[in-house]
Amino acid sequence: MALPRVKITFENGALGGVAPSEDGVCGLVAYATAVSTTFALNTPYLITKRAGLEALGITSAATGVNAALYKTVKEFYSEAPDGTKLWVMGVAASTTIANLTDKANNIISPLLMAARGSINILMLKVASAAEPTMSGSIDGAVLTAVTNLQALAEDWAENYYAPFVSLVEALSYNGVAASLPDLTARSDNRVGVVLGDSVTGSAGAAVGLVAGRLAAEPVQRSLARVRSGAIKAETMYIGSNLAELGDPDVANDLGYIVPRTFVGKSGYYWSDDHLATGASDDYCAIPRRRVIDKAYRIAYKTLVDEIAENVPVNTEGKLAAFHCKGVETSVESAIVNSMTSEGNLGNDPDNASDLGVQCYIDPDQNILATSRLEINLKVKPHGYSKYIDVKLGFKTA
Repeated sequence: MALPRVKITFENGALGGVAPSEDGVCGLVAYATAVSTTFALNTPYLITKRAGLEALGITSAATGVNAALYKTVKEFYSEAPDGTKLWVMGVAASTTIANLTDKANNIISPLLMAARGSINILMLKVASAAEPTMSGSIDGAVLTAVTNLQALAEDWAENYYAPFVSLVEALSYNGVAASLPDLTARSDNRVGVVLGDSVTGSAGAAVGLVAGRLAAEPVQRSLARVRSGAIKAETMYIGSNLAELGDPDVANDLGYIVPRTFVGKSGYYWSDDHLATGASDDYCAIPRRRVIDKAYRIAYKTLVDEIAENVPVNTEGKLAAFHCKGVETSVESAIVNSMTSEGNLGNDPDNASDLGVQCYIDPDQNILATSRLEINLKVKPHGYSKYIDVKLGFKTA
């Protein structure tokens, strides 16, 4: 007989298109080399500012893979304020991307375990092989990483109640946007692929800039929000081209997170919040994923206290209505206090009773016979003004 537990499943298709949690805790797994006695491989380290990495012996003078690691952390903290938690773990560059991301090999899990499940954004910073096996215009290992990281994230959500989103690089991009693999044809709604970097001709991508922006913003905030300001980099490139000349529209349509520009505004901005799935997936965008994941964590923390609790029943062995209402109120209150009050949910400002969350327990459950309590929990996301159409004409009166 299975252990008593709380199980929450993500319902999909609804959109047609507690103590406060730490929403911006990030993890970084990167190719690296050990540094004397200060930085060992396959060992998680918690830092809260760039100086934390420098204290481990990886500085601006680093070379090779350690230089890429330093750049990523530096760019992360250019977007995220000092004090933001970042768990860092270096792995040998001889580790293939497939082996690194395969959950069966248990390479990334120690980092997640060391953070006690608090990581909700995971970055992968690796160098592409000298002679990559291409899939279209990027290294095919990227697609393997997407598949593997999706499986790893699902495992941690289901078994450790610690869901997260991963960011990987579109490695070895050859500059042909039309030949990029179509990510919208996939169903990996926990992984985003970043294409574009702050240096020209990079084999990787600026995942630190993306993760830093996400860590600094509330969970409902779009990565592409213009009012959040330009990317904290002087220039952004897609391959060897300036981002505006690197077909960002084509890459964006294929589901990649890319830098772009706006006429009349200085600086670069992220194109969108894509995850590697289609637009019909309720969790196709990072804000939706982060919002539902936060609700998931809160619901688990609230409901775990209900495991093996005495439950009053009526003469038919079914749930007492007052008990259902009590549990519903507990869950809704926890989410309201941690999410609605923080602006994470899209409640109707003209409807005082709309708190952006609804928890319902059908009392018509024979819990006496099944020992199973089924709960229906829904939260409301925000809408996003991605496309603004204006009808402009002359006023005649």
